[in-house]
Parts: sequence; structure tokens; C-alpha cells
Amino acid sequence: MLTIDRRRLLIHGEPRLILAGEIHYFRVPREQWAARIAQLAESGANTVASYIPWVFHELPDGTLDLTGATRPERDLAAFLDLCAEAGLWFIARPGPFQMAELKNEGLPYRLYTEHPEIVPVGWDGAPAPSRTVDYLAPAFLAEADRWYAAVMPLLAERLIQHGGPIISVQLDNEIGMLAWVTNSPDLTDDLLSDLRGWIREHRADAAGTYPALEEDDAAWARAVRSPEEAWAGALRVDLTRFLRGRFARYVDHLRAAAESHGVRDVPFLINIHGTEQGSALGISQLVETYSGRPGYLSGSDHYAGDMTLDVTTDMYVLNAFQQAVHDDDQPLTSLEFEAGTGDYGDGMERLAEPATADLKSRLFVAQGNRMLNYYLFAGGHNPPLDEPVGDGNDRLAFTGRRHGFAAPVGPEGQASPTLAPLAAAMRQLALHERHLASAVEELDDLALGLVLDSYATELRHPDSEVMGEIVRDLELHRGPGQRKALARSALFQGYRFDAVDVASPRPRSGGAGRSVLMLASSRHLDPHVQQQLADHVAGGGGLLLLGVLPERDLEGRPCRILADSLGLSAAPVRHDSSRFHPSVHWTEDRAVLDETRVGWFQELSGPDARPVLTTVDGETCGVEVRRGEGRAILLAAGLPSHLGLFGHALERLGAVPGLRLRSSVPGVVATTTRDEYGGRMLHLLNVTGYRPDVTIELDGERIDLRPAPHTGYLLARGLDVGRARIEEANAELTAISDEQLSFAEPAGERLRVVLRTDAPVTADGPGARAARSGQKVLVTADGPVSVHIG
Repeated sequence: MLTIDRRRLLIHGEPRLILAGEIHYFRVPREQWAARIAQLAESGANTVASYIPWVFHELPDGTLDLTGATRPERDLAAFLDLCAEAGLWFIARPGPFQMAELKNEGLPYRLYTEHPEIVPVGWDGAPAPSRTVDYLAPAFLAEADRWYAAVMPLLAERLIQHGGPIISVQLDNEIGMLAWVTNSPDLTDDLLSDLRGWIREHRADAAGTYPALEEDDAAWARAVRSPEEAWAGALRVDLTRFLRGRFARYVDHLRAAAESHGVRDVPFLINIHGTEQGSALGISQLVETYSGRPGYLSGSDHYAGDMTLDVTTDMYVLNAFQQAVHDDDQPLTSLEFEAGTGDYGDGMERLAEPATADLKSRLFVAQGNRMLNYYLFAGGHNPPLDEPVGDGNDRLAFTGRRHGFAAPVGPEGQASPTLAPLAAAMRQLALHERHLASAVEELDDLALGLVLDSYATELRHPDSEVMGEIVRDLELHRGPGQRKALARSALFQGYRFDAVDVASPRPRSGGAGRSVLMLASSRHLDPHVQQQLADHVAGGGGLLLLGVLPERDLEGRPCRILADSLGLSAAPVRHDSSRFHPSVHWTEDRAVLDETRVGWFQELSGPDARPVLTTVDGETCGVEVRRGEGRAILLAAGLPSHLGLFGHALERLGAVPGLRLRSSVPGVVATTTRDEYGGRMLHLLNVTGYRPDVTIELDGERIDLRPAPHTGYLLARGLDVGRARIEEANAELTAISDEQLSFAEPAGERLRVVLRTDAPVTADGPGARAARSGQKVLVTADGPVSVHIG
């Protein structure tokens, strides 16, 4: 069975790296199922994943076909059994919602006509523009229970602990996403009644904040659906926090239904939407469904394109944020890991670089992802609906007949240009599975602050100036910092940082104990978060803030807890214009930051504030403040990423990198991991099209490298393989056996590998040489090499 322990996924007690590929059996002719599964297995994967669409298996009369009686492709058990025969595990994704470009997001048509009360209205009572429903509407839950009663027993029989291939089950899909992307909250009558009770329980000044709270249902509905400015700020906060708990209740209902039909003792997966661009919006919405809850795992969902400097920063931040709300056992996973060409419109409009999936995969496993589901691995054809609806194609999905044309394996089973590089990437990860399945990133004394409420920006009434002002402020100043300057500047100079949920009432192991915290600061910040930050500094910690001085709470009311603790005041923000071009520099030493153009700045003052950033006109927009043994630096300007500036500020606060990275071209990332067996690896990614000169200082040693363009490396730094221990290497292993180790092209001018072994060693390759000194053997070569041991 699959169990979760110390951020590892254990299958029958052994740490494993789950490499999955999504194949939609319902879009592939049954006679081609085995061929698609074989293509996945041959690519190096060990798992198949698939949605199990309710809308596909339910017939027009409401009956359900899971046996293939009406269409061969509906024989779900047959597909699962083929996966098992191929030696592959299976991740089941039975909804109720699936999305996947399906009509109604995967729900049967009749639900909307037979149960109109489940269809929500949004702001001002307008009908929902999407096919969403009220998740906790009694009629919808009853229908979902009926679907689970049909599909879950079939899955239960094939769980891994019963000899089948199923290792985990996903509950629903991208919960809350439809309301977010349409800015249309689910404001049914049932939900509003539920919200009224929640507000009474959670807000001491409930009646004073909401005059309509004690009035009749119609008045209360108007107050929420068309809020007045007097309570719009409070409603935005209350509604988003209320919905977090409501989503958790929905997930718990689905889990109970699944378990009642025998699906037990497997991880239940929650797919988090909105994680592109390093965003934690989906984490904010769904955190209460899984965070710290036994039996649940969260998985990211991203379609970010090629590994640019922006995307690399986003992906690193995404993983750090996702882990920040996990407990000590929950590992990272990715349930929709973008694979393929990226040409989702089938118009030759995009072709992903060959190394895109490889570079992303390497970064994700370096940060502790134990499950990657490459989505979509194989395309197919959307079957016709059993009963035409006259929507222009009358097929299962809105994409037309062909589907998955961007996948590594196309709709007709043809290999796209991305299949070979994806397969090579999976094989390399599989080769290093013993290390990667339990490896933990070695982190510096630095964390990026995660403020979940800064990402609770999915809902705002379009006519509310109060809501709009707060949301705009939060969107400008959160996460990696404006222009990603905080995270990118730290990452590309070698800092290995994680994230901490600043508002969490209980410490998380990922960020607990970090002496230095960096945070994007907005004008609106929750009082509890402000107090947490003030306490961090007062307790001797370092705090680097990039953004404006927080002076209001999330409802727009004055709140200066942090500002007062630091003794700071701020003038209004000044923005550039066609006649105003502000520039700033580091106050004490222009070698740290010479004159640099910024788009905005905020003048700061305080009796104990030491100027560190100054405009060319002499205004102070960056200060350092000491409080006891702690200190804070606030940089209130629209600064770009800058290694010297942010590195200087972080070290001044006490964050000294254990790995120092210098590259002649920006875009190289390095980190280290250590596994439970004592093995260690240096992970090196060059996401650029250049071959830079790179110097890494690690453990007092200087490592000079010249990584190839768009290339990643897993470099052993103390790894037991076969009959030897690799003490250091500047080339990646490509084959491992007791008698032979093979290494690829080096990340430097010449291959250099240091082995520790008593056995005889010889080397084959261009210019290869093996020189022994005691137990150590130095292998050098001018290119790839095979090392024979014994």
C-alpha cells in the first residue's frame, strides 16, 4: 500500500518516486489502450493517471455504465487491469468535477435541469457564467453520492493493498477554480444561510458590521450579493475565509463517501489550481481541505511554458509555498505537470523547448516532489454525446473531435517532438530514484514569507472601490515580491530557501526556526500577521521587507502594529510619470546599488531608522531598524532583481548562504539534497541558451563549471552506487551497475570524478584516465566515460 511518512511516499514500506502520465481511456479506442499504456511504460513512467468522467459513464436515462455494456471504452475495470498487467500503478481521478475540457466540467447534463437550486448566482444575483454548482447543495451531494456508490466499489477492488494498481484517489478537481476565474462567488440561498451563521460565530462585531445580519433572508441576500461600501471590506475577508472551511467540508463529505464504499487506506489527493506564476491563490482557497490533515496530499497544477528566468523563479516559489502549509509527513506532489509542445490551440503557435519538461522535473524533485503526473501524456478523440445537445459539436468536450494535440503522444498515437526528451528525463529520474525518493533539500537560514490572505483575491464585487483598492494592493505586493525581486535575487545567487506560513498558529517544520524572513509587504496586512512579524524582530530575528509600509488591515481599517513596533511613518507613494523619473541608490555605498531607475517609491522616516536606500533627490525610501537583538530592513521602492543589493541586505540581517553561486550569465540555479542513506547531490540547472562560467563555493571548496545550455545535472557529492562511493563528480550518471558506472558529458571543460573503493578501477572514453591514491580514484576524461569497477 502507499503510505505517507516524513515527506516520503512509501509503497510497501519502500520510498518511491511516482512518475505518472495522464492517459484518458475514454478518449482512446479500447483496442489502442494497450499500445498507449506501453508507450508510457517505455518512456520510463511507473504510473498511469486518468480522470474518470461522470458525464461519460452516465447515460441519458440516468443509469451508469462502468462495464462497457453500451460502449467498449466505458469498461473502466478493463483499463485498470491493463495498467496492472503492464506493471504500472494507477492514480484515479473520479471527480465529481473533472474539468479536462469536458462539457459541464464533467457533470451530467440532467443535474442542471433536475436540480436548478444547485446552480448558484453571484454578485447582484447574476447567474453563474460557468457550469459550477453549489458544492454543499443537498441535491448535488446526493447525486455525487450516487456516482461514488457506482464507481468507488470498482476502485476499491483494485487498490494496491488488494493486489490492484490503484495507489491514490483524487477527490474532485480544482475546487473553487470556476468561481475564481469568473469572479462569481457561489451565493445560493443555502450558502448565504450558512455564511450568516459563520459570521455570527467568528466576528465579535457581527451585527455592527452587517446591519442586515438580523433582518430577513431577502435583506441578507441583498447585503451580500450587492454589498454597500460600509461592509464591503469586511465581506471580502469573511467570504473568502468562510469558503475555505466550506471547501473542507465538501472534501470531507467526498472522502466519507469513498471510504463507505471500501476506498480506504490510500492518500486522497487535492488538486490545487492557480499555482502558475508562483501564485498561492489555489493554496489559499484550499488550504483547509488538506493542510496538516492525515490521509490528504496536495498536488500542484501548472502550465507555465518554457523554463525562463521568470518561470524558474515561479516554480521554486510555488514548491516552497506548497510545502509551507504541509505538516512533517506530507510531501510535495504535482498532479498536472505540464508536458508536451504547449500548442494547445493546435495552430503551430508554440513549440516548447526540448529541455522544458526535463528542467522543470529536476527542479521539482530537488525541492522534494515525490509524485509528478505528466499532463497530458497521450491525446485522443472526444466521443459523441449519447444524446445531441445542439452545441456546435455534440461531443464530450468543447475541443472538438481531436483532443490532446499538444501531448507527447498525439491523438492518433503519433509521437510528438517532445516525447523523446520527456522519456529521457523520466529515465534519468528513475535511475536516481534511490536518492530522490527520500532526498531533502539542504536549506539556508532563510525563508520567504507566505501570507495566504494576500492571495485571497479571487472575489471582489466589480463596483466596489473598497474591495478593488485592497485587491490591487495585495496583487502588487505579495509572494516573491514585485517583479519577483526578492525570490529571484536570492535564488540566482545560491540561496536555498523555503517558505513559512506567517499567519499559522502552529509552527511548520519547513520555516520554523529560520532566523531571517523576507516578505513582500503591502499596505493592507492582517493584524495577526503584523504582530507575528513584530514579534519575530523583537525576538532577535531578521526581516527584509520589499514594498510599502503596512498601515491598514485587510478590511481597509487603520492598523499600524508593525509600523509602530519599528517606529516608522510613511509618506504617500510617488509613482513615475512622463515628467517624473525617480532613481535610487544604496545610501552608504553605491557599489551595493548604484543609481537605479524605479517606477515608484515611498518616503520613510522614524527616530531609530537608519537610511539605506535614497532617491537622487535625497528622500529616504529604505531604512534599517534595530529592535533589541533583531533588525529589519524595509525597501519601499519598485526595485528590480539585483544580486548585490539583496545579497548585501540578507547577509546584513544574518542570512549567510551555505552555497555561493556566481555565474557569468544569470539563469543558473544550484541546490543540494541529502537522502536518508547519507547520500548527497548537487543539483545544477542552466535554464539559459548560453554556456556560462559558473563558480560554486560549497563546504569550503570551489567548484568551477561550464554547464551546457538548457541543461540540468544531478552531480553526486557523496553517493554510494554499486561497489563504490562517488565522493564528487562534475558529470551525471547515466547507468549504474555493480561493475560499471557510466557518466554523461561533464558540466565543465573535462570530466572529473572522484571514487572511493578498494576494487580495481579502469575507465573507457576519450582521454580517459584512472589514477589511484589509497582508497580514492580520480577519473578524468575529455567526454563521456564508462568506469569499470572490479
